[in-house]
Amino acid sequence: MAGGNAIRGSRVGAGPMGEAERGDTAPRVRISYWCANGHETRPSFSEESGVEPPETWDCPRCGFPAGTDRANPPAPPRNEPYKTHLAYVKERRSDADGEAILNEALEGLRARGLIR
Repeated sequence: MAGGNAIRGSRVGAGPMGEAERGDTAPRVRISYWCANGHETRPSFSEESGVEPPETWDCPRCGFPAGTDRANPPAPPRNEPYKTHLAYVKERRSDADGEAILNEALEGLRARGLIR
């Protein structure tokens, strides 16, 4: 007894091949973008009236932003190093504020008899 799939070797959505069956493609324009590392990217965009291509494009090789001006590519983003929770707290509070909060918490614990 043969298997249950009558359309073997095909996939869902597969259709006839060739431009005659699918219609004509939209007119395209290729634009060169350069990143800070000198990589060139040439994505293609559809030529539509009133629609401008983006000013920047992400470089697929290094991930930096790329612009259309080869002499002045966009600057790479500045990545901040990882900060600990304590570093964020120190940005928000001064040492005097931290001392006042600590003393207030200690007084509350002493009042409840949890510490001496």
